[in-house]
Amino acid sequence: MRTSRWGLAVAAVGATALAVGPSAASAVTVFGSGSSASVPYLEALFKEYRKVNPKVRFVFTANNGNAGAKDVQDGKSQFAIQTRPPLPSDSGLSYSKLFLDGLCVAVNPSNNVNGLTIQQVRDVFLGTVTEWSAVGSSLTQPISAFGRFSTAGLYTFFQSAVLGGQTQSSNVTALDKDGEVAVAVSRNTAGIGYVGLANSGPGKGVKRLRLNGQPCAASAIRTLKYPLSRYAWIVLPARKPNRLATQFGDWVRTSYAAGRVIEKAGAVPAFNAKKPPKKK
Repeated sequence: MRTSRWGLAVAAVGATALAVGPSAASAVTVFGSGSSASVPYLEALFKEYRKVNPKVRFVFTANNGNAGAKDVQDGKSQFAIQTRPPLPSDSGLSYSKLFLDGLCVAVNPSNNVNGLTIQQVRDVFLGTVTEWSAVGSSLTQPISAFGRFSTAGLYTFFQSAVLGGQTQSSNVTALDKDGEVAVAVSRNTAGIGYVGLANSGPGKGVKRLRLNGQPCAASAIRTLKYPLSRYAWIVLPARKPNRLATQFGDWVRTSYAAGRVIEKAGAVPAFNAKKPPKKK
């Protein structure tokens, strides 16, 4: 496994494969898979990229980051989108940072808790703490925790950054998609879950918590002060990566227009936040 400076983003919707772009007869198709949490950003990026290269057609399957990386290893996908850093098991792959995001810990809006420490979140998801009263909430119901399956890069990131490498408790309800966690928490007064920035924003029916005093917001993520700040990564074969994927990735990382799309979609530009100076 190695890292490179190239990146890629694609358009995708939901849990199934979706082709987005020009008609199949006139397009060159590139296949990808991976992160469901990144779908809102990828949709917006690909829509904008049509103005740059309207002849590229991406087909992306949102089957979660770890599964997507395995697809690239197995030759089933030409790229993947991942939300955790590279691991030693990622042999034969090249990882590239695309933009910044945050893994938010969210509760139902009826919960009076506004912030927790990383240690408190660890205790909840390891099953050490099971009552809301133990973390300062006025709720009398037991905690209902929602998380992700191990195929998700978000799970691997959460396991490393919060659980200290331990496995989340058996009383945590594991769900397949990032958005499903937000929906479950929004429908359960006693709910808590870890969910990406886009799927925990306004209109999603959940309340983001401050962690160690820092908000899960662009201002704290941009400076990496929020403890669960993270990058979205593009995963490509280390040898002979797809040329169109490479070109698209360069645009995602370096284009000011792409940076504006990333920001508007709810993520945080990491490399292209500022407009380049005009040439004299």
